[in-house]
Amino acid sequence: MEKAREKWVGKVNELVIGAEPQEGGTRKKIIKIGGENTLPFLYFEGKIPNPPVVAMEVWDTEPVAWPEVLKEEFKGCLKDPVAWAKKAVEEWNIDLLCLRLFSTHPDVQNTSPEEAGKIVEKVLHAVGVPLIIIGGYSAQKDGDVLFRVSEVVKGENCLLGIAVQENYKTITASCLSGGHSLIAETPIDINLAKQLNILISDMGFPAERIVIHHSTGGLGYGLEYTYSVMERTRLAGLSGDKMLSQPMINFVGQEVWRAKEAKTSEEEMPVWGRQRERAILWEATTAVAFLNAGANILVMNHPQAIKLVKETIKELMVDLVSK
Repeated sequence: MEKAREKWVGKVNELVIGAEPQEGGTRKKIIKIGGENTLPFLYFEGKIPNPPVVAMEVWDTEPVAWPEVLKEEFKGCLKDPVAWAKKAVEEWNIDLLCLRLFSTHPDVQNTSPEEAGKIVEKVLHAVGVPLIIIGGYSAQKDGDVLFRVSEVVKGENCLLGIAVQENYKTITASCLSGGHSLIAETPIDINLAKQLNILISDMGFPAERIVIHHSTGGLGYGLEYTYSVMERTRLAGLSGDKMLSQPMINFVGQEVWRAKEAKTSEEEMPVWGRQRERAILWEATTAVAFLNAGANILVMNHPQAIKLVKETIKELMVDLVSK
């Protein structure tokens, strides 16, 4: 009896992050994501040429709201993004970094676009891995900051963001000028995601260089809603919808580490067990759930959680069906 197989007419766009010297950049390696023409890890129905990847966040200022159990992993470098980036690459073998320019937010330090550009340049020269660079989550300021950043990293084929309804024109123009890809974010709604992708494409930006971010929910805080919308997005893309055929990214760490289950110590809630192990598993579990929803990039915080997820990806990328 022949196995029932779904035959998809579409596929996820393949995207490259980073540029090596022969391509005009300075990166020692590049990252490829997307390209699959089947649902996550269903090898019997199609091909998955590139595994999902994990990026570690590096902040340009100390993340004061982080719990101590997370901060202690980064002792000596929380106030130095260059040292932080080097530690991530050299000690934890991180292949992709996400530099968060949080200090640029007007309510934080209001760092100028020029100063942000200098920070990015220092990190770029310190490590050889590809970069994701995002602003401080102020729509207006992020547009100005990423305009400058795009010039600084021109030729490096970075992934910049985050473009939202309020600033997508500025960020799209910056990415066009600098030759970068961009992250497009909408609330958890497939129709809004498609609409923003169309608006960005109407500016002449290639749809193949867009990465979708459906606002991420952590375990216990809306994960199932994000999961279902991501799953619908992937089904639409595989069914041939070009405006929903983009790779997807999830900012897992920023959601998990503000949840009470990750922030509460064992002294405050002994019944929950040891905080470190609990919090690491909370982040890893959230990340693995989104892998199965179709995530191509997971942005995470704790090195041990990242290790667990990378091991899981390695196991999931083994095609047991054909063996």
